[in-house]
Amino acid sequence: MGDKLYKSSLHETVSTTATDLWNDSSSVEELRYAIENGAVGATTNPVIVGNILKKEMHLWKDYIHELIKKFPDAGEVEITWKLNEAMAIKGAEVLLPIYNKSKGKEGRIFIQTNAQYYRNADIMIQQAIYFNTLAPNMQVKIPVTGPGLKAIEESTYHGISINATVSFTVSQSLAVGEAVERGLNRRQEEGKSISEMSPVCTMMVGRLDDWLKVVADRENIITDPGYLEWAGVAAFKKAYTLFKERKYRTRMLVAAFRNHMQWSEFIGGDIILTIPYKWQKRYNGSDVKVILRMDNPVDQEIIDELSKKFIDFRRAYDVEGLRPEEFEHYGASVRTLRQFIGGYIDLLGVIRNFMLPDPDKQ
Repeated sequence: MGDKLYKSSLHETVSTTATDLWNDSSSVEELRYAIENGAVGATTNPVIVGNILKKEMHLWKDYIHELIKKFPDAGEVEITWKLNEAMAIKGAEVLLPIYNKSKGKEGRIFIQTNAQYYRNADIMIQQAIYFNTLAPNMQVKIPVTGPGLKAIEESTYHGISINATVSFTVSQSLAVGEAVERGLNRRQEEGKSISEMSPVCTMMVGRLDDWLKVVADRENIITDPGYLEWAGVAAFKKAYTLFKERKYRTRMLVAAFRNHMQWSEFIGGDIILTIPYKWQKRYNGSDVKVILRMDNPVDQEIIDELSKKFIDFRRAYDVEGLRPEEFEHYGASVRTLRQFIGGYIDLLGVIRNFMLPDPDKQ
């Protein structure tokens, strides 16, 4: 990057375009780096909490012991969620000045509902309402399953800023846009404020690429390997265009980074990039130019080839590629839900080891 006005490529991105940066972690150390480079938000979930503990256990082990003592009747599930909440609240405190300055449009932290309940709208709504009380700048992540759409609409109606997650396709994104509009409209009809709400719809672009690579390997499909790096970019750009055309009040967000195009191809879009620390460092150390590319179409040859050879690309790219009842069964959705649930179970194991240390290892 050659311009000394900016600290880094990501700082230049957010300083000169409508694109925002969020930190894909609630690690305070990583969040501080991100904020120095222009970040205005952060995210957390049980997988991220587990990863933070691996790197920063020295910062949290005393607190975990304190939780166990403070709540003598609590089991590992309750302690795990209190820890998850504590990490989110800590990140929220760091971001609160940004939140106050932007009047709620920035400076939020994502906290995720329990992925185990992806089929139960009522439990997701209850969790969302509770999480929204933890700090003024909480934003609640809800998976884009059929029941998740109901939870997204109802949570929005209750004044909660949502982030629709476990989302990979144009059809999921549009369903989220419609669900949020219904929730916002219901609030407005009852004279309730929406002025400080900032709903977000995620598309996990790298995970769509990952899934098509699994399909290619499983089904012995030969294509230009470079084309598989463009699937998520193509789907996101199409969804973004449709969001603008339909004037949805939900902002789109890019997640799951695997290559530089998942940053560089979106520069200039009125979107959020929630980038892991590792990829922030890579982008800031790269020689990729900060140039407006959001409106550049993906090569039609790439889209045609992927459409011809991958039914799951058509499901991701076509406006009616999936019905809501199919969302949770789409390959990328299943893989991600399994990972989120697995990460939560692993985190329970970490807390169990605090509560019931293995006597064979003492």
